[in-house]
Amino acid sequence: MKFAVDPWDPSYGTSLDAELGESAAQVALDVELPAAQWRPLDPDPTLTPPEAVLFVDGVRRIDAQVWVEETDGDGEASPALCASYAAGVVCCCRTDGAHLVAAHVRRGLFTTATSATDVPTAAGTYRANHTAFLPDVGPAQVLSLAVQRELGDTELETAALARGGHGIEDDLLVVDGPLRGRQHLPRVIGFVKTHRSQYLPPHAAGVVAELRSGQRTPVFRLGSSWERYTWYLRLPCRPGAPWAGVVRVECSAELTADAAIALASRSQVTLGRFASTEYKDSRAPQNLYPIAGLERELRRRLGEPNLLYRALRRAAVAAAA
Repeated sequence: MKFAVDPWDPSYGTSLDAELGESAAQVALDVELPAAQWRPLDPDPTLTPPEAVLFVDGVRRIDAQVWVEETDGDGEASPALCASYAAGVVCCCRTDGAHLVAAHVRRGLFTTATSATDVPTAAGTYRANHTAFLPDVGPAQVLSLAVQRELGDTELETAALARGGHGIEDDLLVVDGPLRGRQHLPRVIGFVKTHRSQYLPPHAAGVVAELRSGQRTPVFRLGSSWERYTWYLRLPCRPGAPWAGVVRVECSAELTADAAIALASRSQVTLGRFASTEYKDSRAPQNLYPIAGLERELRRRLGEPNLLYRALRRAAVAAAA
């Protein structure tokens, strides 16, 4: 029996679901090549990486689950989350190497209670964030989505500020995760490490399995609740499972097809330089070194969870007095 071990640490889930879910997204394969001519594409030897590559990522943590009492005196209380979240940008450039150029840490109280106000504590203030109650969605999911929205907004703001401050025009902005909500930024790509849906028909999906390190699929257009150009790329890794080291990269559908193809080719000569290795990262090679380092630094900046939890407990006792 022959078998291959996926290097991805299973404690993070899987990089590729054993059974990819069928996607209802509309797919146009003939953006770069006609569908019948799909094949693995080698890197363009005439291209060089940009002078600066900016990596954007964010982290979140639930510090406490709380209940917010309404002020109308009927004794009812609404569930809420006290969360800390942070977004940052690492710049990798020829002059200064890899360095942190922006990091923003925020804390919030997320609730559907309209009477909620800010929660000041000795460890910082949790700003009240009101979110609408959704009758068909569970309260926990509503609140979790609200935290994720705020994190996304913080990432967008941080990326815009970082790009405006580094002064290099020849750059590439890499967003960890799907590009939705940030596709309007110039020279930006989304970097998707895990695969949950099967977008390609069988003959095109077979091209993904044939990719060698550094090769990519042709660009195709993907339309679901939002549209984008996208392509699959295999990062440098040891031979193994058919989709080992494969990531999906996407860019804005507002670009012309030629511009999207040019961005795909540039990503092909850029991203492989930052691929991680198995002995250093349990999610190698998809968890790029700058993103892994940024995640560690942002989690450190979130603060000590036990200290924050105790501060919230003391604040709750003081408010009830």
